[in-house]
Amino acid sequence: MNPLNPKPIRPSRLKPGDTVGIVAPASPFDRDIFNQGLNILASMGFRTFVPDEIFENKRYLAGSDARRAKLVTQIFQDPSVDAIVCARGGFGCLRILPRLDFDVIRTNPKVFIGHSDITVLLAAITAKTGLVTFHGPLVTTLAEAPELTRQSMLAAISSDTHLKVTPGKGVTIKAGRAQRPIIGGNLTTLCHLLGTPFEPRFENHILFLEDRGEAYYRIDRMLFQMKLAGCFDGIAGLILGSFEECGALDGIYRIFQECFQDVHIPILAGFDVGHGNQNLTLPFGIDATLDADKQVLSFDQPATIG
Repeated sequence: MNPLNPKPIRPSRLKPGDTVGIVAPASPFDRDIFNQGLNILASMGFRTFVPDEIFENKRYLAGSDARRAKLVTQIFQDPSVDAIVCARGGFGCLRILPRLDFDVIRTNPKVFIGHSDITVLLAAITAKTGLVTFHGPLVTTLAEAPELTRQSMLAAISSDTHLKVTPGKGVTIKAGRAQRPIIGGNLTTLCHLLGTPFEPRFENHILFLEDRGEAYYRIDRMLFQMKLAGCFDGIAGLILGSFEECGALDGIYRIFQECFQDVHIPILAGFDVGHGNQNLTLPFGIDATLDADKQVLSFDQPATIG
């Protein structure tokens, strides 16, 4: 996708009593865990709107492509809903991209949160509309999320502070400093966008990557496929989140070091962002400063307005 690089649109800041709409653009989910996640959102001070359609089940998808895409567009358009949190990741977001109405999303900007397969929507929405999106918890992962994960999400969507994120176990793979917007998400999902009309462009961005359940050789293959395709040309920096059930981290970091050995950019690993138990929230689409020497990622402005 050749993004228009529109001016970033920051969504309105959430306040206690605001309504969070729930969408299920990917896979079905466990009802009990989902209800626990709703309780967490309530404890944060938010009302929730749960459309009946999200409980549909079509094989490994939460309903038909048409229904899932239509619901995302409808919830963006609904004036009674102030923010959107995805129920679960899994599979299926790729299938609904051509059915989304990006004009509706652009003219009805709202906080939109998710990760894993939701990476597809975060990348497409931010590139197509300029809307700042949030790589963060799903309703089902909020159920057992540690307090720091909840606090991070709340700070990102309801605070006027300039967010600062430090890696839990920071590893500086390459020293340096960069100031650019953040983009990225799940490595496997981003790789699956290659060759599609929705392939994201990472040039002049700080790229964030994470994954789960991928062996060394698969991470190696995906990275070098993307490198050979030119995906990493012109990136300003790289940050790495959690790589759950992917093997020892030193082996993973070695693969990244080899892939980017000829690129002079800062690379900082060890962020608690992604599929791990801890999943801090990152806004996509606004400028941030990556300092790999001091091991800190700081955002240059609040992610929301209001």
